[in-house]
Amino acid sequence: MKLKLHHVNLCSTNLPAMDAFYREVLDMETEPSMARQRIKDQGYPGDVSFVTDGTTQFHLAEKDMGIGFRTGQVVNPVERGHIAFRTDDIAAFKKRLDEKGIRYSDYGGWAMTGWHQIFFYDPDGNVIEVHQAPQ
Repeated sequence: MKLKLHHVNLCSTNLPAMDAFYREVLDMETEPSMARQRIKDQGYPGDVSFVTDGTTQFHLAEKDMGIGFRTGQVVNPVERGHIAFRTDDIAAFKKRLDEKGIRYSDYGGWAMTGWHQIFFYDPDGNVIEVHQAPQ
C-alpha cells in the first residue's frame, strides 16, 4: 500500500476572493482534470476551485457546516479544511486504521467520480483524507 500527498483543501466563506488570491498572488493555474470529476448532489453542493502550482493541488472549497447532518458522517471535511493523501489500496488503509483504533468517516464515492474517500482526525483534531482513485 502506497500513500502520496495529493492535495490541501482550504475552506472559505468567500471563494471568489480565495480563488483570486491563489491565482494572482501565488500564480496558481486551474487543475483541469478535477472539475470534470466533481459530484454535487450527494451531500456537498458547494463550489470548489481546483488550482495547482504544477506539483501540489489546492482544493479551495466553500465552507459548509451542514455536511455531517446531510450525510450522517461524523467528520466534516469542509468545516476547516483538510490534507489529503492518495493510496492504491483503500481497504488496506482502513484495516490499518481499524487495527490502530482510529475511527473514521467512510464517505465512499460522494464528491469525486470514482474516488473512495475516508476522513479522520490526527491527534490534534486536524482532518486527514485518504482516498483511492481509478488509475
